[in-house]
Amino acid sequence: MKVVIADDEPHARERLRLLLTQLGGIDIVAEVGDGRSALEACATHDPALVLLDIAMPGIDGLEVARHLSAFEPRPAVVFCTAYDAHALKAFEAAAVDYLVKPVRPERLQAAVERARTFTAGRASNDEGHGDKRRSHLCARLRGSLRLIPIEEIRYLQAEEKYVVVHHARGEDLVEESLKSLEDEFGDRFVRIHRNCLVARHELVELRRDLDGHVHAVLRHGDRPLEVSRRCVTQLRDTIRQL
Repeated sequence: MKVVIADDEPHARERLRLLLTQLGGIDIVAEVGDGRSALEACATHDPALVLLDIAMPGIDGLEVARHLSAFEPRPAVVFCTAYDAHALKAFEAAAVDYLVKPVRPERLQAAVERARTFTAGRASNDEGHGDKRRSHLCARLRGSLRLIPIEEIRYLQAEEKYVVVHHARGEDLVEESLKSLEDEFGDRFVRIHRNCLVARHELVELRRDLDGHVHAVLRHGDRPLEVSRRCVTQLRDTIRQL
């Protein structure tokens, strides 16, 4: 079983490593100290299990778990934390177990067995992501990844089984549905077409061409985007309220 250890405390990582080596059948493929590095390690190594601290610099463990739930294959997540106050949120993030530091050998062994059961049955990718919304989208790029801050996204456009994320630094593909992104970030993005969501702060005006088609002009867009007839009224109301 391939395992990634993610904890910002070196001593905690060392303890987990020593305990895991005593279990057998474990291949520790990466040890990292922050959430971004954890996601990069998972994109590179496709581990079966991630031992994840919650309080880490930058992207915390709960958000890492929400990103991992969209990975295919999806790794099992076991939280290891010094606090038990996050237990409910941890299981909302679909963790298979929750360990309180200092981690006891018998509890770690039980968590590893739960992870083995999870990977054998490989739970569906469509389970909930928890209540807290993500601050980034995660684009996988040939074994690595790019984290795109939500506030930098200009619009999202569905294209076959992917969504193209147009943001301040370019374009990237994410393997998520436009509907799920609308459900999660509906207060930040508005639908202008069945295949497009636009960031509310990017909307400038609506223009009608000579053929009667309506287009949305974006603050940073290089071209206006087509607006479907069914979305025009709601979009006009949205722009008036900006």
